[in-house]
Amino acid sequence: MFVKTSRSFAQSSRWRSIGPLILAAAAWGVGTVISKRAVAEIPPWTLLTVQLAVSVSALLLLSGPRRALAQAGTWRLGSLGVLNPGIAYALSLFGLVSISASLSVLLWALEPLLILGLARWLLDERVGRPQVVLSLVAIGGMVLVLYQPGSGGQAVGIVLTLAGVACCAVYTIATRKFLGDEPTLAVVLAQQVAALAFVVAGTVLLAVSGRGLELAGVSSEAWLSALASGLVYYALAYWFYLTGLRRSTASFAAMAFYLIPIFGVTAGMALLSERLDPMQWLGVAVVLAALLGILLRPVPAVRDPTDR
Repeated sequence: MFVKTSRSFAQSSRWRSIGPLILAAAAWGVGTVISKRAVAEIPPWTLLTVQLAVSVSALLLLSGPRRALAQAGTWRLGSLGVLNPGIAYALSLFGLVSISASLSVLLWALEPLLILGLARWLLDERVGRPQVVLSLVAIGGMVLVLYQPGSGGQAVGIVLTLAGVACCAVYTIATRKFLGDEPTLAVVLAQQVAALAFVVAGTVLLAVSGRGLELAGVSSEAWLSALASGLVYYALAYWFYLTGLRRSTASFAAMAFYLIPIFGVTAGMALLSERLDPMQWLGVAVVLAALLGILLRPVPAVRDPTDR
């Protein structure tokens, strides 16, 4: 069977993936800021349970339960949701107990680099040296945007966070490898149902140990923030990300993660009256320049799935 490789197809796929990937980064960045308000009153594990429940409910309304349940292959792919956001976010939450939030964000900046390596090794994607160099430049820009003096941590917290980073990277590679003709919305729903089941199991264990959901005294503003962040950070972000991932290579989709802090600090300026200093603005410029360099690089030829 003859299969054609097409550089023009790869280029058009890249451009069609840019919009959804940018929207995913925006949803994660804005969702993080909204979550800050909710987590001020709601414990992190409880907040994660509420957010996933809201996301799953919204996705069920959009896709329809009967249609979603009819996709057997979708539910097999959905088991990856236990990995991300299930285990990955649980490890991140436990890691935050002993490290600062800024250090946690900087550790998560390693995820795209890990995805590059795994994509080259497991998916046989062509990752050139310029893309690696530009990725390192983007990480440098993220450090300028996010770094705060005195950001420290303990070894256990760092190890747990890096384990969460690894889970997310493996999730991207596995999802890209096994993503077929299943509807993107149904895949996101299946994965988040699996993640919710994992989190609920953890909640039951906490309840057995005498630690419940701790929802007493939560203000209406915190509840609204929890509901909104569940819709934005999980339902919308993962839907956009998987749409972009379907249309591009895993190594290219990973570049969207460098935009998350930029959208996050922009949302912080708009919603929390936060301000950036000149060094942070320089970091924003460095990240955008690096991503522009990656975007304008020639695309290697890939298989055109319409040619069989």
